[in-house]
Amino acid sequence: MPRDPLIGIVGKPSSGKSTTLNALTDADAKVGAFPFTTIDPNKATGYLQVECACSRFGKEELCKPNYGWCKAGKRFVPIMLLDVAGLVPGAHEGKGLGNKFLDDLRHADALIHVVDVSGTTNAEGKATRGYDPLQDIEWLQDEIRRWIEGNLLKRWGSIVRRHTATKSLVVDTMQAQFAGYGATGQLVARAMERVSDLPPLQDWDNECITKVVKAFMAEKFPTVLSLNKIDHPDADKNVSKIMLKHPNTKAVLTSAITEVFLRKLSKQKFVVYDEGTEFVDTLEDLGPESGLKPLDEKLLNRIENIRDLVLYRFGSTGVAQVLKEAAAVLDLIPVYTVRNMTTFTGNSGTNVFRDCTLIKRGTQVGQVARHIMGEVTVASIEGVGGKRVSADDSIDVGKNDILSFRLAHSGGTTMNF
Repeated sequence: MPRDPLIGIVGKPSSGKSTTLNALTDADAKVGAFPFTTIDPNKATGYLQVECACSRFGKEELCKPNYGWCKAGKRFVPIMLLDVAGLVPGAHEGKGLGNKFLDDLRHADALIHVVDVSGTTNAEGKATRGYDPLQDIEWLQDEIRRWIEGNLLKRWGSIVRRHTATKSLVVDTMQAQFAGYGATGQLVARAMERVSDLPPLQDWDNECITKVVKAFMAEKFPTVLSLNKIDHPDADKNVSKIMLKHPNTKAVLTSAITEVFLRKLSKQKFVVYDEGTEFVDTLEDLGPESGLKPLDEKLLNRIENIRDLVLYRFGSTGVAQVLKEAAAVLDLIPVYTVRNMTTFTGNSGTNVFRDCTLIKRGTQVGQVARHIMGEVTVASIEGVGGKRVSADDSIDVGKNDILSFRLAHSGGTTMNF
C-alpha cells in the first residue's frame, strides 16, 4: 500500500527552520483527530491550504472534515512533515548531525530548504554580517550529492561486474542501487531520461556518475526554497542573487517569525488574521463588536511595521505558500471520498466531504482506491452526477477528484466507501 507523501524541512542552524516548522504545524484548536497511524519523534503534521470541493456546490456551511478543518471553502488538509536534523558543511563526512540528517533525508519526497536571506548567519548558523546565503544552497545540494555518490563509488566495481554478468538494463541496475532512498523503478527511469549521451554503464567515469546522481536528486528530492527573514534590510539583494542563479528552482519569500507572531496574537484574540493573506485586523480596525482585545502602543506599532515591511509588500508571510509549492512540485491534488454521491455525505449526518486525501495528479482511480483502502476488490466506482468511473481513468482537479467506491465482499455483498 502506498505511503502518504512526506516533505522534509531542511536548513542550517538559525536559518528559521524550526520557526517555519512551528508555523506550518500550528494546528490551533479546530483540528480533529490525527489521520496517520504512527508518528515518529521527528515527524509532524502540517496543514496544506486548498480550495475545498464544498465551495463548488455551495455547501461550505456543511463541511466538517474528519481531519484538519475547512473555513469558508478554504480547506486545511493534513500533510506529513519531516523535521530533518540540522545540517552543516561536511555532513556527508559525519560532521555535526550529518549522519542523522542524511539518514532522515532518504525518507522525504520533497524538500523545503529554509534559507536565511538576511546574511546575518554563517554556514554553521553563527552570527555574522554580510554572509552570502547563495552559498547555503550550493553546499546543501553538494552535501546530498557527495553522500549518494560516495555510497555508489564504494561498491562501483561490484555493481559493474554484476551489471555485466546479468546483462541487466541500466534502469534496473540503478534502481537496485537507489532503492535504499525509497526510489521506484519509474522514478529512476525518469532520472535516467534526464541524462543524454551516456556510454554503457561499464564505461562510466566519475563525471558520468555525477550526472546520474544529480538527475536522480532532481527526481527524488525536488526542492522549494523558503527565502526567510525577508524583512531584513539586506534581504532584497540576496534574494535577487539567488533567483538569478537558480531560475528553475521554485523560491518563495517568507517571514516565518512574523507568521508565528500573528498566529499567537490571533489565538489570544488581539487580532483577526487570515492565514496566507495580507489581512490582519485589530480592535481599532473592526471596532468593539469584534470582541478583540485592545493592543498597547508598542504592539500596534509592530503590527504597522509588519503590514508595511511584510504583508502589504509581499502579499503574505509566505509560509502557507511555501507548503503549497512543495505540494505542487509533487503534483499533489486533494481527492474526496464520499459514501453518498448525491449529498456528498458519509455514513450518517449531514456533513459533507468528510474525507480528503492528497494524491498525485494523473494517478489511476483504481490506484487511488488501493492507496486509501489497501488491497481491496472494487465492484464499481461512481463520480459526480452518478457517472460510472473506470478504474483506469485518471484524476485531476475537477476530474474524478470526488469518488464513491463500492467494494465487493465475500458472498457477493457490496458496501459503499
